[in-house]
Amino acid sequence: MITVHHLENSRSQRVLWLLEELGRPYEITHYKRDPKTMLAPPELRAIHPLGKAPVVTDDGSGETLVLAESGAILEHLAETYGDGTLTPPRGTAAHRDFRYWLHYAEGSAMSPLLLKLVMVRVGAKAPLLVRPIARAIANKVQADFVDPQIALHMDHWERSLADHEHFAGAFSAADIQMSFPVEAAMARAARSGRFPRLQAWLDRVHGRPAYQRALERGGPYALLS
Repeated sequence: MITVHHLENSRSQRVLWLLEELGRPYEITHYKRDPKTMLAPPELRAIHPLGKAPVVTDDGSGETLVLAESGAILEHLAETYGDGTLTPPRGTAAHRDFRYWLHYAEGSAMSPLLLKLVMVRVGAKAPLLVRPIARAIANKVQADFVDPQIALHMDHWERSLADHEHFAGAFSAADIQMSFPVEAAMARAARSGRFPRLQAWLDRVHGRPAYQRALERGGPYALLS
């Protein structure tokens, strides 16, 4: 049985979505964030030493595998249980694109988005006496570096969807992996109307029955800000 150690409002939602796409049975162990720090609870360290989500345990091969990192988890599940449905054929251009987006999502794409989150919190949670200075510095870093980097990536995504509806051609695990950075970036940019292909892509993937089932099983899902 596959068990997803699911932290609320986190990237582990993508693992549930993939499993729903595969039609694979699984169990969920739910974890709540610490209300003060918004970090995962220490109980997750009993599953994986870093105590982060997502973490999956899979005993389908006869031994219990403990898998961390969403890209590695999605790749394992899609290759082990997908029968080619969510991974393009190896040796093709589509598979090269698939591999790129699968790893890019948690590498280059998430870096400026996480830095944005840190800068917002620095400005909001600094001690009262120095808060105006901290906020001014954080705003300057965002305006001069973080926001232009996010825009650079979003332009890259928009161009990549010019010739096909999904990131690796047909719908694949790469789209599931890319959902989190796109959702996070579009949460602040959707109203601008600058990224119509990204918005259309989000509408398509959010409308998939498996995505909706994952939300039902995983519980309410909101991006942290």
